[in-house]
Amino acid sequence: MKNEYLIGVLETVKKRNPGEPEFIQAVTEVLETLEPVIDRRPDLVEAGVVDRLVEPERQIIFRVPWVDDNGKVQVNRGFRVQFNSAIGPYKGGIRLHPSVYIGIIKFLGFEQVFKNSLTTLPMGGGKGGSDFDPKGKSDGEVMRFCQSFMTELSKHIGADCDVPAGDIGTGAREVGYMFGQYKRIRNEFTGVLTGKGLTFGGSLARTEATGYGLCYFTAEMLKANGKSFEGKTVVISGSGNVAIYACQKATAMGAKVVAMSDSNGYVYDPNGIDLAAVKQLKEVERKRIREYAATHPTATYTEGCSGIWSIPCDIALPCATQNEINKESAELLVKNGCFCVSEGANMPSTPEAIEVYLQNGLLYGPAKAANAGGVATSGLEMSQNSERLSWTFEEVDAKLQDIMKSIFAACESAAKEYGMEGNYMAGANIAGFLKVAEAMKAQGCV
Repeated sequence: MKNEYLIGVLETVKKRNPGEPEFIQAVTEVLETLEPVIDRRPDLVEAGVVDRLVEPERQIIFRVPWVDDNGKVQVNRGFRVQFNSAIGPYKGGIRLHPSVYIGIIKFLGFEQVFKNSLTTLPMGGGKGGSDFDPKGKSDGEVMRFCQSFMTELSKHIGADCDVPAGDIGTGAREVGYMFGQYKRIRNEFTGVLTGKGLTFGGSLARTEATGYGLCYFTAEMLKANGKSFEGKTVVISGSGNVAIYACQKATAMGAKVVAMSDSNGYVYDPNGIDLAAVKQLKEVERKRIREYAATHPTATYTEGCSGIWSIPCDIALPCATQNEINKESAELLVKNGCFCVSEGANMPSTPEAIEVYLQNGLLYGPAKAANAGGVATSGLEMSQNSERLSWTFEEVDAKLQDIMKSIFAACESAAKEYGMEGNYMAGANIAGFLKVAEAMKAQGCV
């Protein structure tokens, strides 16, 4: 990075946010790709747009006390970062995981600003969460935590202010408990949370949206480069919502998915993953992925997660967590013939891994574009709630496909306009930034 203004902004971010490597990584990646825009647009520098963009509008940290099944009081920490509302109310999920701290939430909120901008829907960027771990907890314990969490969060959110959703650790159960508590406290039934159950305002296709959207985006990227999913071998990390429905859609598009994982290890099935078995294990029985190998003789289970990227494949879809692919894993993918990496998780590739992709000419779909299908469908859920309507699965899926196609087109166009044709990461950052930047400039110094 050579632009003195951007270098100064990044130095300020580093000084203000020590000990938050994920947030600094996310900001660095974006600023590095914005150089040609800033060189061409001195008006944005004059308006201090980037200085404001890297500082959240509001950061909320609060105590979450709850009582476990033994009657003992437990205390967790809750977070909500309302990052940018230039183009709409804050929008972003709630992550429940022991690794959660303010730096993770800020990185996710910053990414959400660009992702939501790319969807073309009027949504700002935000994110929330807690270091609470729902794994191993009873339904009663999860309910009591969610009610305590929402008791505080309800003071800061609303259908036209901030609309949370699910994320890692926050599924339909957790969203339901949170929505019930919000409704009880506020005495109103509004579309304040997305990812709700279908009986109380949820949208059809929301469960499938991030995984399906990932494949729709990837299919567009492949098509633009004379390729397709048909007959290709695919490796998918993770076995949660995103991974499961990415597997389903990639298979429907003619690919063979041969590996999936969880936080303990991964399974490799050269005959193709039996998705029904994975869904039974993860969604119904809530068991570990290792159990898959016990019932599938052709499958092997390996402890540890990083080895999944040593499996030869044409297309890699990382759908687990941030920074799961490092430089060595990226080099293994290249060595074994992988020509496309498209991200279902948030920031799953380290900067060094991304450098390997770009240097070797891989097709690279960055998370903020490739996995935007989830929040796009959350935006569609907000629209349905506002209109008191419920669209069919086919209607929502068709709108999702159109949005993902438009996201790829915006990435492709922006990359080309600023002299980086084929660099969809740069294209995503530039296209997402420009919409927010113009809105910020128009609204003055707020």
